[in-house]
Amino acid sequence: MEIPVLDATGLDGGAPAELVSAFRRAYGDVGFAYLINHGIPAGLIDRVFDASRRFHAMPLAAKAAIALDQNHRGYIAIDTSTDVNSKLADVTRPNQSASFMMMADEAPDPARYLSGHNQWPALEGFRAPVEAYNAALTALARRLIDIALASFGADETARAAFDRPTTWLRLLHYPPQPPDSPEDLYGSAPHTDFGCLTLLAQDATGGLQVQTPQGGWIDVPPRPDALVVNTGDMLHRMSNGALCATPHRVINRSGRERFSVPFFYDPDVAFTVAPLPGTGAPRFEPLDFGDFLRAELQAGYDAHKPDRA
Repeated sequence: MEIPVLDATGLDGGAPAELVSAFRRAYGDVGFAYLINHGIPAGLIDRVFDASRRFHAMPLAAKAAIALDQNHRGYIAIDTSTDVNSKLADVTRPNQSASFMMMADEAPDPARYLSGHNQWPALEGFRAPVEAYNAALTALARRLIDIALASFGADETARAAFDRPTTWLRLLHYPPQPPDSPEDLYGSAPHTDFGCLTLLAQDATGGLQVQTPQGGWIDVPPRPDALVVNTGDMLHRMSNGALCATPHRVINRSGRERFSVPFFYDPDVAFTVAPLPGTGAPRFEPLDFGDFLRAELQAGYDAHKPDRA
């Protein structure tokens, strides 16, 4: 299995037929692809990586001051997140990564799950590049989701699921793992992403691996000209199984620190996820996305409460 390459040239003009066909092939068979000519300035990517490195270099107390809250925004320390719900491995050890999480900044609404304001560290020059990168990736993902929907024949009503998308930006830091570390110690344990689209920028360190249909693992080497884009569980459901949600993991035995910046683009938190009109006889039952998120995230938040650190 090889990771295909998608060329986003012409994406600003709509949904080029060639890109729609290439998307269907890539995500119907592999679930991962390199996206080139995506339009995100290299300088902006550099600035968000610089912001991430400076944030993770801060004293622990300064980062803990914005510990992850119930709205899933803030700092997640290393050794505090264990993927106990993994269906792909018996995970007993916490992920060897730390991260900063942000979502859309909006007025808190008790009737809307995850609404709220972001938490920002006391770090000069951090917020501006992070917000600029988040805005740029939101705009790119909005165009890509139209390609995704067209690739599996969803009708024109499908776009409403993303009129108010749920977005997440995560600044990840993976310290190097010892070469002789246990096989079940992961930077990120084997998993599928639970949402729709993930757009990943990674540094030159490497460590991302994708599972093949035969159960083996292949590397996804960094490409400085490309974002790595994959599809997740909700898009698998919405496409009635046409698009893959492919397992992946991170193991950092490079001897160097690894930094990556994944951006996640998902439907409205109030959306009911089900096979979309135009995709054939439904293979999946409807699922309330907000209820699903609450079940997935609440256990994680409980594990990160400051009084349990």
